[in-house]
Amino acid sequence: VRLVESGGGSVQAGGSLRLTCVASGTTYTWYTMAWFRQKEGKEREGIAAIFPQAIPSAPTRELYADSVKGRFAISTDNSKNILYLEMNSLKPEDTAIYYCAARTWGGMWNRVDDYNFWGQGTQVTVSS
Repeated sequence: VRLVESGGGSVQAGGSLRLTCVASGTTYTWYTMAWFRQKEGKEREGIAAIFPQAIPSAPTRELYADSVKGRFAISTDNSKNILYLEMNSLKPEDTAIYYCAARTWGGMWNRVDDYNFWGQGTQVTVSS
């Protein structure tokens, strides 16, 4: 199983970026897919997670950290096993390495140890 992120870069405060994570090498039905980030010198933190629909016509369920709620949006394209993170109104404090994660079991949505697959990370830098 391989998770590959893309879409990171440098942007000015107030700008937007969209991160993409492509999952390959698997036919898993993920229990959860999520985005984490790690600021320099800090622990990795969960910022957004999405739980797949129980049936195709049902809505997904998303959870967000308070620090990004209302500014970031997580979504998936299940037919292509792709995870997105739309980031708007970016702030300098959003500067971090962003990681895509997935898991095949339950647990706390924002706990690092509860995820068994990780991408390599993509750098996001927001300047003031």
